Amino acid sequence: MTAAGILLEMTLLLVAVSSLPARGQIMLSGNENKIDLTTGGQTVIPNAAPDSLTLIDFSKFPPVTVDVMNVPNTVIGPPSNIAISPDGRLALVANSIRIDPPGGEKYVPESYVHVIDLSVRPPRVVARVTTDLQPSGVSFTPDGKLALVANRASGTISVLGIDGTNVRLAQSVKVCEPADQVCDVAVSPDGKLALASVRMGSYLALLHIENGTVTATGRKISAFGQAYRVVITPDGDLGLTAGSGFGNGSDVDAVSVIDLKAAQPRTIDYIPIGVAPESIEISPDGKLLAAVVIEGSNQPKDDPRHSQAGALVILSRKDRSFVKTQRLAVGRIPEGVAFTSDGKHLVVQCHPDRELRIFEVNGGIVTDTGQRIKVPGMPSSLRAAPAK
Repeated sequence: MTAAGILLEMTLLLVAVSSLPARGQIMLSGNENKIDLTTGGQTVIPNAAPDSLTLIDFSKFPPVTVDVMNVPNTVIGPPSNIAISPDGRLALVANSIRIDPPGGEKYVPESYVHVIDLSVRPPRVVARVTTDLQPSGVSFTPDGKLALVANRASGTISVLGIDGTNVRLAQSVKVCEPADQVCDVAVSPDGKLALASVRMGSYLALLHIENGTVTATGRKISAFGQAYRVVITPDGDLGLTAGSGFGNGSDVDAVSVIDLKAAQPRTIDYIPIGVAPESIEISPDGKLLAAVVIEGSNQPKDDPRHSQAGALVILSRKDRSFVKTQRLAVGRIPEGVAFTSDGKHLVVQCHPDRELRIFEVNGGIVTDTGQRIKVPGMPSSLRAAPAK
């Protein structure tokens, strides 16, 4: 082959590699080191190691991981304070709190989101975007042009405009009073509405999205307990949320099912799942809902409510609701849960164990593969790239 031919082949190869979709079968885990949850509350760990992110690539199995060190993030949730753009090239990671003063024993709300370039290996932080106080749950619109961020200590949704890796604050939308704690936000598959979980108000707030503008409608949809993580099924028919109630830490909690196709969206079912749900996630085909429940694994050993394990609860779609079909033991204090974008695997974070547990999904049945991934911190938030 001539030198010109070799050069042409090399050029074509470089173009092909550079144009490969960054999305693939990836997840992003946020790992923090500064908050201990094993005392039944939230205790600051003095002089903690830096926080980090772990990219998990499921393009082959066992998955390959890449750690990105010194990226502040937190378990002060919900575990959806990470989101990956629809094209898989960008991630947003909300940094909700900081220790104040440094080296002290208390935390205060932070007010920015990291912008992560996922098109390079290792991924890198390319910017920070200022939000209102305590940015928490994050979701992109389906076209990737906007991201919505729930600001837990401000009662607002920050709307971020996105152009490539350029991210800017476009709008701030008031949802509730700060004390009511808007924690998470989910966007419908058609990009026309969003649901925001208002934790202490025990409801979901309905928002409209049109022409790049987000509007709070004032509509409140009842939810069981303290609404926390919220998702919408891929067909856009149902909204789902779960959160702990106002009881004593050992009461059974439930998933709330919301009919989004009704003339006035409303709650139509409650499904008991266990004690203290931390996160839920819907499968890419919408047939399964995965929920992780703490089940007393955050209580100290001398507490009668103490447990050595949390649980993964699987619910299957049935008509316009879900039914429980499986319950599997997991490690202590499960935080995030996520399906791979092809729906073939499921990952659960175990916070004090500093590990990710990998499950296989086959024919609607979830089984533990026995694969464990150790991460450089306590895994606290988890999100997968959207399904293609």
